[in-house]
Amino acid sequence: MRKALRSLWRILTAPFRFIVRLWCAIWGWFSRKNNEIRSFFSEEVEDAPVGDALNKAFENPSGLFEHLDALRKHLFRAVIALGLTTAFSFTFFTPILELLSRPLEGGMESLVAIEVTEPIGTVMRVSLLTGFALAFPYVALELWLFIAPGLSRKARLYGLFAIPVATAFFIGGMAFAYFVMLPTALPFLLNFMGINTIPRPSSYVKFVTSMMFWIGIAFEFPLVIFLLAKLGFVNARVLAKQWRYAIVIIAVIGALVTPTVDPVNMSLVMLPMIVLYGFSIILAFIAQPKAPAPG
Repeated sequence: MRKALRSLWRILTAPFRFIVRLWCAIWGWFSRKNNEIRSFFSEEVEDAPVGDALNKAFENPSGLFEHLDALRKHLFRAVIALGLTTAFSFTFFTPILELLSRPLEGGMESLVAIEVTEPIGTVMRVSLLTGFALAFPYVALELWLFIAPGLSRKARLYGLFAIPVATAFFIGGMAFAYFVMLPTALPFLLNFMGINTIPRPSSYVKFVTSMMFWIGIAFEFPLVIFLLAKLGFVNARVLAKQWRYAIVIIAVIGALVTPTVDPVNMSLVMLPMIVLYGFSIILAFIAQPKAPAPG
């Protein structure tokens, strides 16, 4: 009889015991993660010169392999996230393409495909750009998680808070390219020398996605300069003095980024980058450590 009652009691209390064990497991997991996060942001790494760090890496190659393995894991997770967001964007391809083709006079109906595989490449380009924009915060987080252990506590916090700002800058750059640059560039390109051009989906989407992507990346430059100045790696005065070299570099980047060779579209890429460079100098001046006042 006792065995029967004990078995009945175990059966009746099994759901409650399962809930308690599950709660203890979840609470233990959160406690461990909380301790890991606290130690991650409280530990201060040893500040070693770059030369000493390189010598240490050559003397102990196994440590370098560990870093490469960690980088592989972070990149693998970032690629998985990008694949998921790209697949998600694939289901909304039609409204996204309609949005991208609005700067054209006839919209999506003005695009004419002349190759059998052309629509497939167009779908993949649009889905990949949208997927990258959606996955950008997570990709930036994975990169931050890789480099954060080698940074100081202050630099880790700056890097973590920079992720949402970097996402906003990237989306802002894409919006600038879409709302400002495309309406200016397309009429010039489609009616150059009085020649009426019928845009193909592959060439048009390649032009639009390339411009939006690279302008979005270019908008990250002020944030990068701000963080480097905050950490003491760059100086606002040096940036201001080297403006001539900066314009030459911007011109080279503009020529590489611009899908066409005409100076109009190259200027459309260069002008915002020059403005961003000037804005970066202002941010560097604000962020750089101030020299102590003479006593």
